[in-house]
Amino acid sequence: MRTGVTVILPDDRAVCACDVRGGGPGTRETDALSPENLVDAIDAVVLSGGSVYGLAAADGVTAWLGARGRGYGLVAGVPPSPVVPGAILFDVANGGDKAWDEAPPYRDLGRAAIAATGLDFALGTAGAGYGAMAGTLKGGTGSASVVSADGFTVGAVVAVNSWGSVVAPGGRTFWAAPYELAGEFGGLGSAGLAAGPDQWGLPKRPDETRNTTIACVATDAILTPSQAKRVAVMAQDGLARAIRPVHAPFDGDVVFALSTGRRPLGEAADYTVARLGALAADTLARAVARGVFEATPWPDAPVSCWRDLSS
Repeated sequence: MRTGVTVILPDDRAVCACDVRGGGPGTRETDALSPENLVDAIDAVVLSGGSVYGLAAADGVTAWLGARGRGYGLVAGVPPSPVVPGAILFDVANGGDKAWDEAPPYRDLGRAAIAATGLDFALGTAGAGYGAMAGTLKGGTGSASVVSADGFTVGAVVAVNSWGSVVAPGGRTFWAAPYELAGEFGGLGSAGLAAGPDQWGLPKRPDETRNTTIACVATDAILTPSQAKRVAVMAQDGLARAIRPVHAPFDGDVVFALSTGRRPLGEAADYTVARLGALAADTLARAVARGVFEATPWPDAPVSCWRDLSS
């Protein structure tokens, strides 16, 4: 089918916020996350391929959670209501079997994805990024993390299906190269980063208007919904550091921010939130590059991958 689903499942209900920058987003339950609204925490976040059909992946996740008693409790004796926001990317024109008729696979894919959640997961051609393309290169699912000097953890998961290019013109240097840690996506350094006006590297064709990069960043800091929103806003800069151009009219770029609520911010709370947002942006940029670096072709399909580029 050349498509897939990724589920982010916190151990407990978690504060969550969302920032939408792309001109063609596809989302579920994002309005409920606004700080002025009733929802104060979520049960899972779903990233999915499949365009509008992929929104049904969250239905499968919701059913799985509800059957296990997880969710927002409203009335005694009534099943809980799991809060499961999600976002989708467009991968339905990449070939593969899309003869779904009235039974698209995404509800089942969502249930399978949440049942398989764990600390270890595949990168590259896997999960929500299975069917993705990053410019003219094979896209994929990427992840990265960092621990600050004072012990806060920030992580990111992303499905890279961008219209823009993740590499600079004339080579294979990732735009995210300045943020790389320990050679995690090739260790080429940033010497190859140069571009003139309208020189982007390897974007998709001008008439390819079906794209999106969707992501979730998370921290163990205790955040309010409004603080999580600021982290999500700042994390979007990670996409701008890793993809050129980004947030176009035909992208649907969406970033969620989760707080697992393990560590207090301390006295300088606003300063710490700013640091967490900056770390989230850098970490997300790294995750974008890792997703493309780890991507491999679909079985029996000629598709260009980063590893095919000449140095």
